[in-house]
Amino acid sequence: MGSNFRPQPFRGNHTAPLAQRSADRYFELKSQIHKKLIEVLNLDRVSSIPKDRIRAEIGRVVERLLEDERVPMTAAEQTRIVEEVLDEVLGLGPLEPLLKEPSISDILVNRYNKIYIERNGKLAETQARFKDDAHLLHIIEKIVSQVGRRIDEAQPIVDARLADGSRVNAIIPPLALDGPCLSIRRFGRHVITQEEMVQFKTIMPGMLRFLAACVQAKCTILISGGTGSGKTTMLNALSRFIPEEERIVTIEDTAELQLQQRHVVKFETRPPNLNKEGGINQRQLLRTALRMRPDRIIVGECRGAEALDMLQAMNTGVEGSMSTVHANSPRDAFSRLETMVMMADLEIPSRVILQQLASAIRLVVQLSRLQDGTRKILSIAEVMGVDGDHIEMQDIFTFERLGVTDAGKVQGRFRGTGVTPRILERLRVSGIQLPPSIFQETLDVNL
Repeated sequence: MGSNFRPQPFRGNHTAPLAQRSADRYFELKSQIHKKLIEVLNLDRVSSIPKDRIRAEIGRVVERLLEDERVPMTAAEQTRIVEEVLDEVLGLGPLEPLLKEPSISDILVNRYNKIYIERNGKLAETQARFKDDAHLLHIIEKIVSQVGRRIDEAQPIVDARLADGSRVNAIIPPLALDGPCLSIRRFGRHVITQEEMVQFKTIMPGMLRFLAACVQAKCTILISGGTGSGKTTMLNALSRFIPEEERIVTIEDTAELQLQQRHVVKFETRPPNLNKEGGINQRQLLRTALRMRPDRIIVGECRGAEALDMLQAMNTGVEGSMSTVHANSPRDAFSRLETMVMMADLEIPSRVILQQLASAIRLVVQLSRLQDGTRKILSIAEVMGVDGDHIEMQDIFTFERLGVTDAGKVQGRFRGTGVTPRILERLRVSGIQLPPSIFQETLDVNL
């Protein structure tokens, strides 16, 4: 920055004391300082300069601007405004402090002045806010431009991701009536371990041991659950049990899987441009994946006609694949998959679709976020076959809810149903032996 880093005089209201200044006045002051900084900063060079040096330079400029403004400020207040301006220049403005808190799993911006967070499964409103709709829209544009996407009136909905892998969805007017909306689904910096899954009582040890054996034996698994139930987290966790030597291809709308293996090829869809050209969907990527000699294909979320290609892949040699689907129960999951296959518009008879589903998928893991914010595996069900117009399943493990404590904690217990699953024969052929006793285990939760 050097000699070019010279602020111009900052002119504003010199009479309003700090104690009487409103929030709007504070935003006005900060935005004016930000504007002046943009004028004097060489933004092309900012990314190549160490952050500590940028911080020091911005600190000096802000001091000069505040001096010109003649606004009395304590050292703490000055530090705060320096940090916030730094967040505007280098980060995502008011969202930066929230993104630095690892305990926050979701950031939900309803309007420029209403920002909610989810922490430990509970929603709470924060004091953070944007100056106005234009400020919020600027941050949204900043996010989507970093992944080569755009958002405007012609394309008012966009999926994107942050540098740390967090998933972003934004929608702007005219579709969003109250102004731009933004949601950020954050993911931990590490894949949850087996010990943590048991410690958090998301699963009991016998269930985890059974799932690990099924993954190693190349059983196709479908993970089902509602929004925020932990489907992607579970998919990441189960991927740990895939042998290191296998070749994995992942297909996602927005890349968020964090597989730990070295032999992984990652695909991500691409939306069409303004002329509705150049879009690449999951179905096209699935066909490409089949030509790349995969041992397993992992589809981040199945939500459309690609379900047909996924089923064909699973039924033609790519065993051990995994995917997730939004559904409230294992039976609902198959109903949704059947509907998705029909979206391919190939007029396949319903019974043929059901037979393909029953042949391809061996297990359904049903997840849920309970009323106390905890996430649990509600059931692990084995697919038995087709019975008439529906798929027959049997529960191997379940979670029984028994009540709620005075503190709002859900009471319940994991239990094995005592049923000996047919899949044990496949595990035996793969050289994996499980003791029958794990299907009789129980584990109380918050009792």
